[in-house]
Amino acid sequence: MATTTAGTRHLNTMQKHRNITIERIEKFLQEGQFDDVNLRSFFTKKSSQNAVALEVYSVPDLKRITFEEATRGRYRPAQVGESFGPSWSTHWFKAKIDIPKEWHSEEVNFVFDPGCEAMVWSTNGEPLQGITGGRGVDRHVEYRLTRSAQAGEHYEFLVEVACNGMFGNGQGGLIEAPDPYRQFRLDTAEIAVRNSLALALWRDLEILHGIIKEFPNDSQINADALYTANAVVNTVYAGRKETIDEARKLTKEFFEKRKEYGKPDHLITAIGNCHIDTAWLWPYDETKRKVARSWSRQCGLLDDYPHYTFTASQAQQFEWLEKLYPSLFERVKAKAADGNFIPIGGTWVEMDCNLPSGEGLVRQFLYGQRYFESKFGERCTVFWLPDTFGYSAQLPQIVKQSCLKYFFTQKLSWNNINKFPHSTFKWIGLDGTDVLTHFSPADTYTAQADVANVAFMVRNNKDKEYSNRSLLVYGNGDGGGGPLSAMIERIDRMSSVQGFPAVVNHGNPNKFFEELDAGSRGLTSWKGELYFELHRGTYTSQAKTKKYNRSNEYLLQKVETLSALCLAEKIEEFSFDKEEIDRLWKLVLLNQFHDVLPGSSIELVFIDAVKFHLEVDSTGSLLRENAFEALVKFHAKELQGEPTLVVFNPTSWRRAAQLVEVEVGELRSSQLLGAGVVQKCADPSKVLAVAENLPSYGLKSFSFELRPNFQRIKVRYSGIDPRLDSYVIVGDDGEIKEPLRRATGEDGEEQLVIIETEYIHASFDWHGRLVSLVDVKNGNREAIGKGERANVFKLFDDVPLFWDAWDVEVYHLEKGWDATVGDMIVEEYGPLRVVLRVEHPISAVSTIVQRIIITAISPVIEFDTVVNWHENRTILKVEFPVAITRDYATYEVQFGYVQRPTHYNTSWDLARFEVCGHKFADISEPGYGVALLTDSKFGYSVHQNVMRISLLKSSKAPDFNADMGEQRFRYGLYPHTGMLETSDVVQVATEFNIPVLTTVNAVSSPINTEYFSINSSTVVLDTVKPAEPALNTNNKTKDHQFILRLYEAYGARGLVRLASPLKIKDAWFTNMLEDRLGPVQRDDEGSLLFNVTPFQVVTIGIAL
Repeated sequence: MATTTAGTRHLNTMQKHRNITIERIEKFLQEGQFDDVNLRSFFTKKSSQNAVALEVYSVPDLKRITFEEATRGRYRPAQVGESFGPSWSTHWFKAKIDIPKEWHSEEVNFVFDPGCEAMVWSTNGEPLQGITGGRGVDRHVEYRLTRSAQAGEHYEFLVEVACNGMFGNGQGGLIEAPDPYRQFRLDTAEIAVRNSLALALWRDLEILHGIIKEFPNDSQINADALYTANAVVNTVYAGRKETIDEARKLTKEFFEKRKEYGKPDHLITAIGNCHIDTAWLWPYDETKRKVARSWSRQCGLLDDYPHYTFTASQAQQFEWLEKLYPSLFERVKAKAADGNFIPIGGTWVEMDCNLPSGEGLVRQFLYGQRYFESKFGERCTVFWLPDTFGYSAQLPQIVKQSCLKYFFTQKLSWNNINKFPHSTFKWIGLDGTDVLTHFSPADTYTAQADVANVAFMVRNNKDKEYSNRSLLVYGNGDGGGGPLSAMIERIDRMSSVQGFPAVVNHGNPNKFFEELDAGSRGLTSWKGELYFELHRGTYTSQAKTKKYNRSNEYLLQKVETLSALCLAEKIEEFSFDKEEIDRLWKLVLLNQFHDVLPGSSIELVFIDAVKFHLEVDSTGSLLRENAFEALVKFHAKELQGEPTLVVFNPTSWRRAAQLVEVEVGELRSSQLLGAGVVQKCADPSKVLAVAENLPSYGLKSFSFELRPNFQRIKVRYSGIDPRLDSYVIVGDDGEIKEPLRRATGEDGEEQLVIIETEYIHASFDWHGRLVSLVDVKNGNREAIGKGERANVFKLFDDVPLFWDAWDVEVYHLEKGWDATVGDMIVEEYGPLRVVLRVEHPISAVSTIVQRIIITAISPVIEFDTVVNWHENRTILKVEFPVAITRDYATYEVQFGYVQRPTHYNTSWDLARFEVCGHKFADISEPGYGVALLTDSKFGYSVHQNVMRISLLKSSKAPDFNADMGEQRFRYGLYPHTGMLETSDVVQVATEFNIPVLTTVNAVSSPINTEYFSINSSTVVLDTVKPAEPALNTNNKTKDHQFILRLYEAYGARGLVRLASPLKIKDAWFTNMLEDRLGPVQRDDEGSLLFNVTPFQVVTIGIAL
C-alpha cells in the first residue's frame, strides 16, 4: 500500500473557499454517505454478532410484568432482523455472551438496538441501564459489559423491550393519535470494541464545527477552528488508524492554546436533565419504566463522569422508583448524597398552573416538599417548571410560602404573538410577593449542549445589563433519556476556551440561583400572571378530566373539614384514615400534570385519569358521608323523632337560603303535606325544601313542618298568565294537560316566556335564549345588551397551526356560526323553582339538552347542560352580550382574581383573546355588574360587551376521540349590585360549585352549630384540615392540631376576627408546609385577630 511521508510535495494549503471547506468538514463527520471512509469508519475496532445468543418471551395482552414474572416466561430463540409488536407490548430477551479470546483486555460494549425503548437487567433482578433505539438524536444503544475483558468471559442478562418510541407511537407524526399496530425491528444485537481516540477526535471536531457555524466569520477563533478542522480532514486517511492520533494532536493543540480565558463576559451553568412527562404520548404505567430507564442511565454516567451533575423533579416519579425499583432508588439516593443527582422542583408533579385550585397548588408543594425532605433530608429551593402552559399570578406567594426561593422555566419562549422581554427578573405576584425568576435564554430544557446553544444563549440573554449568568438545561427529554456522554464531553471542551462568548461549566442549579441572586444588579420586575401566548385550547380540551379535577379538589377538602371537626369533637365512633386521604390527594395531584389536566395527552392517559378520578369520587364520597354521619349523630344525641333535614354549610359565610332536593322515600307520608315541603319536582321521587340562615362551617336542622319565607315565582307569556300548577298545565276539570309549550300571539308574533321572581324578570324566546334580564333589586336595570340575545350557542372552526388539542388560534373568531336551535318547554313550575327544558340539534351529529333553572331564592340563572358531542375540530361556545361597558373584565384565579382587557388595542391585548378563569368571569361598571359562573369550565373571553365561555373542543390529536360522547356541565348568569370589589360574586360562585351537604335523620332536638365565623366579607376560610404529622413518624396527625387556610379574595386589607366555639388553646401562623411561625393575637373572647393585605393567603395552626 502506498504511503505518504513528511517529504510529500506539491500539496496545496487550505484555499479560500470557505463554504466548500465547511461542507467538506461536515461530510467528514456525517452518518450515511461516505461513512465508510470518513471519521465514522474508525469508530468501531471490533464487533461480533455471533458472540450473542438471544431468546425472547413476548408478554401477552399488553401487560407490563415484573422481573420475577419475566423469569418464569416461556422463551424461544430470537435473532436480529425480527420484528416485534404491537404498540405498547413488552418483550423480554435473554442474552448470553461469550467474549472472544482475541478481545482480551479490551473495553467491550453490548450493542442492542430494538428500534424502541428497553431496560437491561442483571440476572438477579437489578435494573442496570436504559436503552433508546432508533436513529434519533436520543439514540443510546450501548451497555458497557467490562472495561477490561477476560478471554472467554461469559455474561448473561435480560433486556426488557417496550414497544414504544421515546415519543410514543404516533401514527404519521409526533402528536398524532397512536398507531395501535406499530412494529419495531431488532436492528442490532452484538458486542463491540470502540475506538476511544476516534470518538474523542469526533467530539473535538463537533466543537470546532460549532465555532465555525456560530461565531462571526471575521473572528480569529472562527478562522483558527476552520483551519484546524480542515487540517484534521487532510491528516486522516481511511483505514490508517495511526492518522487518528496525529489528527488528535491538532485538535488538542487548538484547545491548549486557548485554555487561558481571562475574565469571562458570561457565565453559563450547565445542568443535565431528562424532563420525563409523567404522561403524554404514553400512559402513566410506561412513565414508571421511563423513569427507571432514564435514571439508571444517568447513574451510570455519574459513575463515568464524577464532575457531571444531573437534576430531576416530580416527587411522584421518585416515589414510583422507590416502590417499583428499590435498588435503583438507593443508587439515586447515594448519588444525591454525593451532590451529583439533585432532586429539584418541590412539587408532586410538574403540574399545570392555570387549572388547579389554590388549594390544589398548595398540595402540590405540600406533598412534594414533604417527600423530598423525608427521603433526601432537605427541601427544594428552586421551583422547577420548564414546560407548562402559563403561570398563575398567585404562584410567587405560593412558592415563597412553600419554602422555595427561586423559579425556573423557559416556556414563554414559545409565545406566538409577543416575545417575553426578560431572562432574569423579579416576578411579582398578585399579593406583591416577588420571586427571583430565570428563563433560560437557550429557550429550551432539552438543549444538546453544543456550541449553537451557547452562542444563542449569549445573544438571546435579554438582561445582560443586570446579570451575566444563565442556566443551560440540557439532555434529551419529554420522553426521558437525558444527557448522553457526548453532551457531557462537549461541555468539558467548552468550559474555558479563549474567544468563546461564555465560560460553560457543570453545576448545581441551587448554587446557580444563589450566585445569580448575589451577583445580579438592579433587576427589573414583572407584575402579575405570566400569560402563555399559545396552547389556549388547554383551558377547554378533555372536559371530563377538568370537571372531575374541580369536583374532587372540593370533595377532598370537605372530607378533611368534616374529619377535622370530628377529631375536634373527639367523636369516638369516627376513624380518621389519613393514609387513604393522602392516597386520594396524590391521585388528584397526579392528574394535574401539565399534559393531563390541560387535555393534551393520548386516549390511554385519559382512560387512566378518569379511572383515578372515579376512584377518588367513590372513595372520597364514602369518607365524606362517614364523617358527616358521625358529626350529625354526635349533635343529634339521640336518633329519635320525626325525620328532620340536617344541613352542613362548608363555606365560611352564612347562607341566607339554600334550595334542597329531598328524596320522597326519606320522609313519612304525613311530612309530604307539611309546610316545609314546598314543591314537587319534575322527578316524582323528589321534593323541594328550603334551608334558611345556615351557619358558616356549621350544622343546622330543619323541620319539614315549618314553611320558609320566600316570594312565589310567577310565569307568564308576554303578559298572559296561563293556569299553571306544579310543572304542568291543569285544566278546569283538574285533568293534567300538556306541559307549557311554544305559543304565538294573536298578531302571529312569537311570544316570550317571562319568569318573575323578587330578584329578576327573565324573558326567554322559545329556543331558550335570554332576550331580557331585568334586575328588580337594582331599579329594574336591564342586564342584556339592547336588541341582543344571550345564552346563544355558537360553533367556531377550530383548526390550529399544529398543536391540535393544545391550541385555539386567534383566527377562529373569524369563522363562526350560530348553532342550530330547538324548541323549549316548561318542564317544572312551582312556587320555588321553574325549569325550562330546551333541546338543540346544534348540528347533524351533535345535540344539546339544557335545563334552565330559576329559583325564588336567588337571582342566579342556572343552565344545566348535557351535550351529545360528535364534532370534528369545532369549538362550542356560549355567548352573553351584556349591557355593560368596561375596558377590562375580571376572572377568578387561585386565591384571587386578575383583570384583563376587553379590547385588542395592542398585540399584548390581542394575545389574550382566550383566557383562563376559574369559577367566574365578571364585567362591571360602577354600581352594577354581571358575572358568568361555571362548575367545570376554564376558557373565557370577554370582548367589548360580549362574554363567552368555551364549552367543548373536538380535536383529533393526540386523542382521536377527545371529548366525544356525552358531556355534562353547568354555568350560570348572576347580575349583581356594585363593582366586583364590592359585590358577593366570590361567595355566589363558590356556592354554585360547593353545595351544602344534606341528610334526613331523626333528631331529638334542634341543631344549630357554627364552627368558624369571620367578620370580614372579603376573606374566605378555604381550608380546614388536620395538621400534618411530623415526618418519618407513624402518627397519622398531630394530636388535636388543625390547620386553617384563609385568603383575601377582593383586593382589600384590614383586621380579621375569626371566632370559634372550639376551645382553642394555642394559635400560630404557619407557612404552607405547616412550619410553626409567630403567634396569632387573641381577643378577650379567645377569637383570633390578624391583619390581611390584598390577596394574601394566611395559614394558621390551632391546638385544642
